[in-house]
Amino acid sequence: MLLSQVEAMREQLRPSERKLADYVMEAPREVLDLAMTDFATRAGVSQPTIARFCRALGFSGFREFKIRLAQSIASDVPAPAVYRDVRPDEPAAGVAAKVLDRTIGALLQVRNSLSSDSVAAAISLLADARRIEFYGAGGSGIAALDVQHKFFRLGVPSVAYSDPHTYTTSAALLGAGDVVVVISNTGRTRDILDAVKSALAGGAKVIAITHGNSPLARMASVGLFANVDEDTDIFSPMTSRVSHLAIGDILAVGVALARGPEFAERLAEAKGVLDRRRVGN
Repeated sequence: MLLSQVEAMREQLRPSERKLADYVMEAPREVLDLAMTDFATRAGVSQPTIARFCRALGFSGFREFKIRLAQSIASDVPAPAVYRDVRPDEPAAGVAAKVLDRTIGALLQVRNSLSSDSVAAAISLLADARRIEFYGAGGSGIAALDVQHKFFRLGVPSVAYSDPHTYTTSAALLGAGDVVVVISNTGRTRDILDAVKSALAGGAKVIAITHGNSPLARMASVGLFANVDEDTDIFSPMTSRVSHLAIGDILAVGVALARGPEFAERLAEAKGVLDRRRVGN
């Protein structure tokens, strides 16, 4: 939910912006009824500070922030810490219910906090890209491969790399017109950050699907944040992975629409080829 995002990013904000963060966390419903001038007065800050605060969270302005805050409050679905709640003797029905409830809660959280402006900016970069590369380490590498599989049919050269030596080398060869989509749950993997630095230095753009309070988020040209907190000490990331895949689907659909009717016809032809390879009933 949005309040979790505000809390997670609080320490990254300026002192004056932290006043706004504290006010929002303490009285979110009250903020919905305030005009920007009233909000500034009550929090003891200037209106430009409110504008900076909203941009830091990925929103175009105070209006979009209030819309997302209202959505977040309206669909405040409790997301239990599933993996800690599962008992050693948990029956199969309980395991299924808890894992699915946590996944649903995580997707609702991402839906309510994902910035539409950032999504639009990412789609624009990808639609105009000369080449697209997808990077991810460990489990995020599998997610990167899945998203790339959706993109290779879009008519733009694309590859997915999960080996650090490979994506670090490839990033150093990219230039203007190229786009890297980096998927990382923590946004703190050293090899990933090094690859991003190389890609940016060469003139490429970087889209990060990651946690908003991370070094990767601060480095990226465009950040798409999935601020999903989960216990990964024992289990591999689960809900964050599903959230990353959902964001990848959003980008793939957006790029397909951006490329127009002619592309849709080509995609239909490609699907026809696949249909001919299937056997009948």
